[in-house]
Amino acid sequence: MSDAMSHDQASYLELLARGAAPEAYDRPALLARAEGAGPEALAALEHAKRLALRVRAELAERRRREAELSALFETAHDLAGLRDLDAVLRAIVQRARSLLGTEVAYLCLNDPAAGDTYMRVTEGSVSARFQQLRLGMGEGLGGLVAQTARPYVTDSYFDDPRFEHTTTIDSGVRDEGLVAILGVPLMLGSQVIGVLFAADRHARVFEREQIALLGSFAAHAAVAIDTANLLGETRTALAELEKANGIIKEHSAVIERASDVHDRLTELVLRGGGVHDVASALSEVLDGTVEFAHPDSPSVTALELTGTAGRAKRHGEVWGAAVSAGGELLGALVLRGHPGLDPVDQRTLERAAMVTSLLLLARRSAGEAEQRVRGELLDDLLDAPDRDPRLLRERGARLRADLAAPHVVLAARIDGPAPGTAGASGATERETADRRRLWSAASHLAATGQGLAATRDGGTVLLLPLAPGDTAAELARRTAGQLGGALREPVTIGASSVIEAPAARPGAIAEAYAEARRCLDALRLLGRSGDGAAAQDLGFLGLLLADTRDIEGFVHRTIGEVVAYDLRRGTDLIRTLGAYFASGMSPVRTKDELHVHVNTVAQRLERVGRLLGPDWQSPARALEIQLALRLHAMSVGGVRVKGGCTRRPAPTPPHTPPGFMVF
Repeated sequence: MSDAMSHDQASYLELLARGAAPEAYDRPALLARAEGAGPEALAALEHAKRLALRVRAELAERRRREAELSALFETAHDLAGLRDLDAVLRAIVQRARSLLGTEVAYLCLNDPAAGDTYMRVTEGSVSARFQQLRLGMGEGLGGLVAQTARPYVTDSYFDDPRFEHTTTIDSGVRDEGLVAILGVPLMLGSQVIGVLFAADRHARVFEREQIALLGSFAAHAAVAIDTANLLGETRTALAELEKANGIIKEHSAVIERASDVHDRLTELVLRGGGVHDVASALSEVLDGTVEFAHPDSPSVTALELTGTAGRAKRHGEVWGAAVSAGGELLGALVLRGHPGLDPVDQRTLERAAMVTSLLLLARRSAGEAEQRVRGELLDDLLDAPDRDPRLLRERGARLRADLAAPHVVLAARIDGPAPGTAGASGATERETADRRRLWSAASHLAATGQGLAATRDGGTVLLLPLAPGDTAAELARRTAGQLGGALREPVTIGASSVIEAPAARPGAIAEAYAEARRCLDALRLLGRSGDGAAAQDLGFLGLLLADTRDIEGFVHRTIGEVVAYDLRRGTDLIRTLGAYFASGMSPVRTKDELHVHVNTVAQRLERVGRLLGPDWQSPARALEIQLALRLHAMSVGGVRVKGGCTRRPAPTPPHTPPGFMVF
């Protein structure tokens, strides 16, 4: 009987091996029951059946996950070799439909020029009207997804009141026969550029894993679209560069020196040379000294090159050719030591200026692209705390930002002009220009300091690494000085507490930014525009602004010297201070409270002044000292506070004269 039972149990392994349907797992128990197997054997078979079905389910789940990962890998491979955007998007939609097991899948993209959304790719659709739908912004389920930037699912489209039904959309959906629809947003940074859908012609409940999978395909589709756009921009830039090279080649066939310049400049471009390399090569060809000058330099101002369209112009013994693009003067190539330029040399200088402008535009485009990517990563850290920490670290590493190291969030702002100094339109334009200038300077600082920067709330937010031995307050002051020097006007910066590992705790970034904003607002209210500070710099105000409520640190910074002196010398300066403030800052009433001579009180207060500084009795310092005394008394008197627990109740202070605050 035991052998028979083992044989029946082994049959479950055969069922697993050949991938039998779930109902086939009932057969061994039925056969055993028919053969008269006892209750114990039947129970063992039932247990074996449950285990086998569990293994079968786990195997099926693993096969499903392998299929999903394989599809995502294939999609990533398609992106790596992107040649045809439509082919990549079709592959994404096909795989989404196959893996989710839906009857239809389709992808819509926003058309900013027309102000609507259109079908880009469909798979499984049979209705011509549905395939040609153009939807108004905010209409249908797709409009709800685009508005909220979140996935939405309905198991019965026509019965769902959550989104706006229109005749056009409903007719198309009814033509296609769709009932259950799942839509996820296509995101580029924080912008929704379209929606990816999966749908069935019957009621269906989409599982959470299926929603996440479709979201992954949507992310790939967004990357494909962004990559295609960047490739298009690159092709345009390359076409412009090739056009410039063509012009040089056309003239270099006639003029030997121009040909030499063309060859040398082309070589510089191909090996990644910069504007100073161009100036150096031109100096040799023109037998003079050529330098690149910035737009605000005296030599460029004297040449008055604005509007010369790159033509060489002479001023005294100096020649110059404007380096410009789209009407913007980027600088000039200035030639000294060769006043007698012939037309060929002039054309050579002008061509070099054209190549220099292309190099500067390429550098600017690359810098703006990196700044945009850095801003998108910081936006994700601020707005999407549920992002995968591993992916955040990888994105940071590609930007040379170590998100596993301690960082500080900084909120920066340029204070606008005083009210009434300009009209509403002028003030708005000034504020916009200030925000743009601040973001540009902050982005450069973040890039050179291995940090991140983004525009937010009318100012700029930075996430900068904290060097060993540095503090958040020092970093804020240093950054305020650097940005203020670069912009030549005061920049106010509030700093957060230190975040040990931003990638490990993305949610802490938003909290730190809120703390930095509060610190920034406090600095401006205190009249400290152009300064940088963290919460610990603001005394008791910092306790209100900071999320960490560092009570022990506040007490140490405020009266720590006095406490330490008492511990070293066995004196009672802390008690004397408490009695002094409780007595309305009267030495006479203080000596009555302490039962000592008034000279003793005076000597103790003199010692306190040497420990705390000569301004310790000023209203602001006195307020902070009284608060620190009260918190210190609570920390040793049995009252529980955040940051400490006491052993005995604090003494009740004596009568306080009007006009004084006692803590």
